[in-house]
Amino acid sequence: MTVPAINTPFQTITMAYRNAGYLERGQDPDSEMLADGMNRLNALMNLWQTQGLKLWLQFDLAIPLVQGTNLYTIGPAGSVIMTRPTRVLPEGYFRDQNNVDRPLFGISRNEWDTLSLKTSGASQQGTVVNFFVDKQVATMNVYMWQTPNANAALGVAHVLIQQQQPNVVGLTDTMVFGPEWFLGLQWGLANEICTGQPPAIVNRCGMMALMYHNALEDWDVEDPSMMLQPDPRTQYVGNKFV
Repeated sequence: MTVPAINTPFQTITMAYRNAGYLERGQDPDSEMLADGMNRLNALMNLWQTQGLKLWLQFDLAIPLVQGTNLYTIGPAGSVIMTRPTRVLPEGYFRDQNNVDRPLFGISRNEWDTLSLKTSGASQQGTVVNFFVDKQVATMNVYMWQTPNANAALGVAHVLIQQQQPNVVGLTDTMVFGPEWFLGLQWGLANEICTGQPPAIVNRCGMMALMYHNALEDWDVEDPSMMLQPDPRTQYVGNKFV
């Protein structure tokens, strides 16, 4: 039997079955329990990635720009080759050829639909100031506005993405969750597998799973206070902000 290690799928699944009353102290799950527990653990992690900030899954992604091209795909095939991220957050920046940064602002679908000059004609190219994210099953499609002109193509657009937590396939895999998450994962998984157990166990699993999940979501926040204010580098010229 695999030796339990800290913060691995084996440890998480084993503790979940003990929490749910299926195992006595010192007992290990059998192969069927491990297989079912692995599937449920992956499903639970995939769900929890949709909730809260998950700060450690976020990172800056550089998107090289091409003159005359406004669509950039992020995924297994396309402009940026990688596992499809779970989301592209509505914040970013443009770094020009002189390593000078300025903000890029994410916009909604309605804002994108009502913009003019979204095609890639030579007369409709200019400075990149906004981006719109079109979420697809296999890729994240990022549209730049305006379509980069020759000068903009010398720079690079940077967006903040939330990467996918890889599903675990081995009992000793490294899980991309900090150690503070493992009580939450253990009880969350126990709540998933306790169907059919006595009501006292079911209620306890549900209560503990909710308590730990709420504690984690309250903790996973930005440390500095957040305050929105106008960018001092923005100017109003020719009936538009530049």
